[in-house]
Amino acid sequence: MDNKEFKNIRKTLNKTQQQVAQLLGVSIKAVHSYEQDWRNIPGHTERQMIFLLSRMDENQNGRKPCWVIKECPPKTKKQCPAWEFQSGDLCWFINGNNCCGDACKDWAEKMKCCRSCEVFKPFLQP
Repeated sequence: MDNKEFKNIRKTLNKTQQQVAQLLGVSIKAVHSYEQDWRNIPGHTERQMIFLLSRMDENQNGRKPCWVIKECPPKTKKQCPAWEFQSGDLCWFINGNNCCGDACKDWAEKMKCCRSCEVFKPFLQP
């Protein structure tokens, strides 16, 4: 996540920098630093911002689970944590799924995979 995406999500959430700082449990200076591109946005902060965005009503209406969208076979579903926890709209939030072939080793690798996925892309489109 870059500084522009962070700021766009904050604006989409209709939150001030102070309100986002409180939601994220960080200082207002951290939010300023993220938006000014003075500091890298940590993976856990990126995850929280996208989670908040995903919970907005217009993003939840009519969302199909990832395993339906990607037409996962039963064997694949049974090995997937998103299926196990019935979180098909939050598959991007949960590590350990095999959407890109194998489970990703870290958040950055996972997000690289997710950003090209038809399940995740709608969250970041205006």
